[in-house]
Amino acid sequence: MITSASNPRLKLIRKLESRRQRDKLGLFVCEGEDLLDAAQAAGIEPVDLLVAGEDVEPELLAGVSTMAHPPRVISVYRRSDLPPFEQRPASLALWRVSDPGNVGTLIRTADAFGATIGLSEGCADPTAPRALRASAGAIFRVPLGRFDDPAGRRVALVACAGDPLASQEGPVVFVLGAEREGLPEDVVAACDAVASIPIAESAESLNVAVAGAIALYVGQASGLSR
Repeated sequence: MITSASNPRLKLIRKLESRRQRDKLGLFVCEGEDLLDAAQAAGIEPVDLLVAGEDVEPELLAGVSTMAHPPRVISVYRRSDLPPFEQRPASLALWRVSDPGNVGTLIRTADAFGATIGLSEGCADPTAPRALRASAGAIFRVPLGRFDDPAGRRVALVACAGDPLASQEGPVVFVLGAEREGLPEDVVAACDAVASIPIAESAESLNVAVAGAIALYVGQASGLSR
């Protein structure tokens, strides 16, 4: 039973709150039994597991938690154990989507539609605490790669000025940018098509995670998903 806040296992969990340390060590932390169950269902075992009241005093585990209501379980995983990138009929390519909640939600959405995701530099870390919670365990099932890794017809999604989003033929990659900045001109120009999701005139734009879900639903309608 761990009874000291200076215990090395607790110190590692605190250290992994930093993206720099996650990148350096190749490790990340999951909080809660739902993420633990999702990892085990995917055949991924933690490199460390702490259970409040069994391995560590509950107040000490709460002290290293990032959640408002501390979980009973905290587990540590290797990034290298996550699914390797693979090509799929439908993909999302995210350009500088810096909000971890949106990145996690898009991973969960990709899981629902059998898609894969490519991330540019400047995107939020998918193994950040908020991203992991938003992914609801999909992080252990969805292959992630770099922005240019997904292959297929690239369709840039923009707020306006694009053709109405419609079903696509063949492998397709929907390219999405951050909500405030959108996609830069050079990224749009490098795509094969530009599309917009029709919305009411009074609405400014859609949340990027919602836009990604709509795009993948359209792709599924043309038989691109599983």
